[in-house]
Amino acid sequence: MERHTIPGEKIERFDAGFHGDLIRAGDADYDGARAIWNGMVDKRPALIARCRGVADVITAVNFARENELGVAVRGGGHNVAGTAVCDDGLVIDLSEMRSVRVDPDTPTAWVQAGATWADVDHETQAFGLATPGGLVSETGVAGLTLGGGLSHFRCKYGLTCDNLVSVDLVTADGDYLTASEDEREELFWGLRGGGGNFGVVTGFEFDLHTVGPEVAMCLVFYSGDRMAERLRAYREYVASAPEEVSTLTLSGVMPDAELFPADAVDETKIAIAGCYAGSIADGERALMPLREFGEPIADFSGTMPYVELQRLFDEDYPDGMRYYWKSLYLDGLSESAIDRITYWTGVAPSPLSTVDVWQLGGAIEQVDAEDSAFVGRHAPFLLGVEANWERPENDDANVEWVRDCLEDMRQFSDGSVYLNFPGFLEGGEDMMRTTFGSKYDRLVALKDRYDPTNLFSRNQNITPSGAVQTDGGDSTDE
Repeated sequence: MERHTIPGEKIERFDAGFHGDLIRAGDADYDGARAIWNGMVDKRPALIARCRGVADVITAVNFARENELGVAVRGGGHNVAGTAVCDDGLVIDLSEMRSVRVDPDTPTAWVQAGATWADVDHETQAFGLATPGGLVSETGVAGLTLGGGLSHFRCKYGLTCDNLVSVDLVTADGDYLTASEDEREELFWGLRGGGGNFGVVTGFEFDLHTVGPEVAMCLVFYSGDRMAERLRAYREYVASAPEEVSTLTLSGVMPDAELFPADAVDETKIAIAGCYAGSIADGERALMPLREFGEPIADFSGTMPYVELQRLFDEDYPDGMRYYWKSLYLDGLSESAIDRITYWTGVAPSPLSTVDVWQLGGAIEQVDAEDSAFVGRHAPFLLGVEANWERPENDDANVEWVRDCLEDMRQFSDGSVYLNFPGFLEGGEDMMRTTFGSKYDRLVALKDRYDPTNLFSRNQNITPSGAVQTDGGDSTDE
């Protein structure tokens, strides 16, 4: 959409009917309100509508549509692609809509779309319950869920979106709808993995599982000088691991003087992190082999409160640092794939960056691939390439490393990606078609029905058949 000026009287009428805070450029809190987690993203919206409830969301959507404004939707603001903010348009900010209501008898939880996983965990753990959430507690519920959702318990309880009971949203027409397996089933299908394409989600209802208050977990670091050997051992372990186990490996320098001996701080390492969905005793036995791949540099495995496990990686991903991530589903961990992972780990330009291998399978693959829009159930592993660095003059080197790594690793993949780790949305429709395959046309039909003008394009976009694809103003030239 072209940049244009909105007459002041229209903004004043909008503000008069809006119960939240309408933030304009020049307001004292404007810079704070437009800032999001990824420091690479520096966008300047025309207006930020900080909503207090569904009525505010409806008002904001109608205002954007009637004035041909581009829209970004902010939940937790933690998406690495920076889709929570846009230049010149309207940010519909849900960050104050964070209520969580637990029904322990069902057991289910109703969660507003501005909540983070810390909000959810705080309420559900009061009843010894949880739903599969992110591995960083500050991650927003909305973005993670709509893109699929990989948790500490994914192999036992499936994806976050697999645990959805219902979703409330406001469409591009300003209509308020609920979708579930019994109501608007096709829309519910698309919301489970199809991203934020079909409206502004205002609330989620999740199934809950008995979890905690303490869980058995593994976090062990080995020297990177035998990384290929460790990855082979990991491959063998995963092949026979029970579905209660969900793990991943992280390869990189990961410098931390508080965690490691002085001679290991600046050396390459491989970490194995995991959790067990079940009894502490069974979990300790099941995870023990991961701690026996050789002499560890450090081993922090043991028993931990679930809420602390959910916060374990928070300090590694602080607000304002620079992030550029991409992903690929892997066909397996072949000898060649292990060799290339080892190589790309060794040439990372930032010591804070990692090449990660996520264990999939279990409950994820037990859901029929056609039951939701999510793709990736076929894959045994997900490759995540995370460039994390601090200074803008290092942007080019880090972005190039991620892109080159992904291009090389495509030989071990069908080319589909996990949409919560998309980089800066490069690839457009080609990437989305490759990822969704035969599901893509079904998603386009949903987009045609609920957002035919592509009002909601600042996302991993499904382009409606009658609209011209836009890049949503997103690029790495921040």
